[in-house]
Amino acid sequence: TIRAVKALKEGKIEEFGQLMNASHISLRDDYEVSCEEIDILVEEAWKIGGVLGSRMMGAGFGGCTVSIVENSAVNDFISQVGENYYAQTGLKAEFYVVETGNGATVL
Repeated sequence: TIRAVKALKEGKIEEFGQLMNASHISLRDDYEVSCEEIDILVEEAWKIGGVLGSRMMGAGFGGCTVSIVENSAVNDFISQVGENYYAQTGLKAEFYVVETGNGATVL
């Protein structure tokens, strides 16, 4: 987490993405709190050019993933991850595209 905060403060989004990937691997392998469906989503995301990082999100054992995807790759990400996830699980994934902001501020 300390390294991730440092990477973000320094604008090193690629390094932050690598730390996200490492975090997922640790959650999956060291803590065993992931599940097959989440691992498929993350591993399929990692295959897409323009994906800087992907990991499970939430309390584990299902739920959702969060991925950092370059704007130019969003459509490929949604179609390829969605198709491959359905082919492997028979389940339809939902995707929510969001943009980052400047964080909390005083109004």
